[in-house]
Amino acid sequence: MSPDDLHPQAKAILAGLLGSDGVVRRRSMAKAITMLESTRADHRSWADDLLTAMLPHTGRAFRLGLSGVPGVGKSTFIEALGLYLIGQGHRVAVLAIDPSSSVSGGSILGDKTRMEHLAVNPSAFIRPSPSSGNLGGVAEKTRECILVCEAAGYDVVIVETVGVGQSETAVAGMTDLFALMQLPNAGDDLQAIKKGIMELADLVLINKADLDANAATRAQAHISSALRLFAPHPHTDIEHAPWQPPVMLLSALKAAGLEDFWGLVQQHQKVQKAQGLFIQRRQNQSLTWMNERIQAGLQSAFKENPAVKHLWPELTALVVSGRLAPSTASRRLLLANQNHPHSSGDIHA
Repeated sequence: MSPDDLHPQAKAILAGLLGSDGVVRRRSMAKAITMLESTRADHRSWADDLLTAMLPHTGRAFRLGLSGVPGVGKSTFIEALGLYLIGQGHRVAVLAIDPSSSVSGGSILGDKTRMEHLAVNPSAFIRPSPSSGNLGGVAEKTRECILVCEAAGYDVVIVETVGVGQSETAVAGMTDLFALMQLPNAGDDLQAIKKGIMELADLVLINKADLDANAATRAQAHISSALRLFAPHPHTDIEHAPWQPPVMLLSALKAAGLEDFWGLVQQHQKVQKAQGLFIQRRQNQSLTWMNERIQAGLQSAFKENPAVKHLWPELTALVVSGRLAPSTASRRLLLANQNHPHSSGDIHA
């Protein structure tokens, strides 16, 4: 799509993203992300056109995913790493996902407060977003936000998940390297070999190693041993030298180990590109993104179907009262959606 065909508001945002004024660029990034996250139909249409117009200017940044339990030091590490990379000549964007309350729906969005030095650096951009109940530890529009950051010229984009447990794996499907942060004394040998998030990690970081060096060394040995028990890493070429996720010690608070970490990142990217896996990984992520949005769109269309909306209260009441099995209710709703002549989106049972 030509920029001239954009809605005036989207056109102004695109011009700001691609311009040379740093202040205007950051404001345009914030406006673009707000438009992408909007639920208004007109904003969604403008955002789709804006994304298409941005695509030629995206794809050249390194995308780093970071997860770990609350309190592991993700924000401290990101600030230290961001300042280190800016010192190396990079421009760093941080997309921080905060958990939303299941009661009030609200979110603190306090990551910029934690990264007070990085937040005021002109070569950095930090955007906290609520998870809004989205599963996988990321927000619904995180992928789109990555493209906004790339179009604005940021060459390192860091995605920080909410970090609440073993299931925060969605970030591995939208980044070039997924790093998992662990704590010393965070579990026994059995905990170290739990599958899920661990087997998707390209790199494992044991933070706060300066607090208890012996515990950190033990954790490093346990996790390294556990990783060797897993199947070959999903982002590796088993016909050549497979990538064995390194386990390294660091202290984010003291900014110790950052150079070694970035060296491992560059080594990983070199291996990925040499084996042709970098482009393949990006392509698979794009297809996954498309399929996820199709599923979300079908679900939305299903709920808006007049026949479904008509039956929903009755069937819901029957399920709640125990007079109808949930599986039976779901099949009736799916059948109603399929047979309704004015369905905006057919979903077949």
